[in-house]
Amino acid sequence: MSALNPPGQQMAIACDHGGLALKEYLLSLLTGWGYQVEDLGTNSPDSVDYPDYASRLAAGIAAGRYWCGILVCGTGIGMSMAANRHSGVRAAVCSSTYTARMARAHNDANVLCLGGRVLGLGEAEDIMRTFLEGRFEGGRHQRRIEKIDSAADKEG
Repeated sequence: MSALNPPGQQMAIACDHGGLALKEYLLSLLTGWGYQVEDLGTNSPDSVDYPDYASRLAAGIAAGRYWCGILVCGTGIGMSMAANRHSGVRAAVCSSTYTARMARAHNDANVLCLGGRVLGLGEAEDIMRTFLEGRFEGGRHQRRIEKIDSAADKEG
């Protein structure tokens, strides 16, 4: 797989204790594929609060430091909820290659959320690969993304 990072930009990955093993596996794949990845933790099996790690990654996306991110917790749900509180972040929990493809094509998702306790390594790898290879279709989907961004701006 060839690296798809936009020139000079990194992606980021983070997890809580429930996603540590899967994060480590995915990080090794990403670096092997040539991606520039910043590991935002956690790097310990000790219990941590997932919103801290989701917010760190999401803030980097919102600030333009990362072109995309991957978050891993037990189910992916908590991470997505916390990340989506940040303007400009569209975090999607994906449990199949189809949901990953649609998250990119129709929702222009820029953060992939995975569940370390619900996905096997091979399945997670396939989902991540599909997400990273996906492209936003634009068109009728663009106005929907604009509505999401507009609603976030009104609340912020």
